[in-house]
Amino acid sequence: MMKFANIEWRNIDNNSQPYSIDFNDVYFNSESGLAETEYIFIAQNQLIQRFKNLSSPCFTIIETGFGTGLNFLCAAAYFLALAPANANLKYISIEKYPLKCEDMQKAMQLFLGMRPQFAEIASKFLLKYVNLNESLNEMNIAENRTQLDLWLGDIVNVLPQITEKSDAWFLDGFSPAKNADMWGNEVFKHMARLSKPEATFATFTSAGAVRRGLQAAGFEVKKQAGYGKKREMLFGSFLEYSNKENI
Repeated sequence: MMKFANIEWRNIDNNSQPYSIDFNDVYFNSESGLAETEYIFIAQNQLIQRFKNLSSPCFTIIETGFGTGLNFLCAAAYFLALAPANANLKYISIEKYPLKCEDMQKAMQLFLGMRPQFAEIASKFLLKYVNLNESLNEMNIAENRTQLDLWLGDIVNVLPQITEKSDAWFLDGFSPAKNADMWGNEVFKHMARLSKPEATFATFTSAGAVRRGLQAAGFEVKKQAGYGKKREMLFGSFLEYSNKENI
């Protein structure tokens, strides 16, 4: 049976936003969730340049933690604006506790206030979101130029079912200290299995266990200043995994 996120809407920094009761954590930066997404996931994965210069017919992003869908909206909007007209975006995201429909609708309205250009993507997404199924939900958006594969379930059960290779990773689960399963070594091993050569990743966290786990799985890991009050964040690219037989 599908279990939805247990959230409440709180007034944080004079902004109404969803707050996870289960994980005692925010879904995105209270000052500007959109600016946070652009700084961490768009910029550090170099997506603007990569979309503009895309030569392959498809670009694939895999995300750990769909949450409110803000990262998807932002990535899809940039792709549709910048990528060649004959190219497609495959966006694969995993979520154990999806938002209820009314909460997702409220979140989408919040994001439209940040950027009205999200309107068409958000409206088509919401039409499909109301019919969520357990496991895999395939949603074709923007005349099939964008396909969202939204997997519902525990990440350790979902990742072994995915076969598509990723060009970029959005690591966006709740804090490792509050949601350790999302950041375990099995996740990093599957990241290596599902990464194209020199696939990139970005994440808001700079936790030592995450850095070491990614390095052990064959990723080059770099640090830089985090967004807002966050001191540091991690980003990097896939090099190789020396123990692929163990995956």
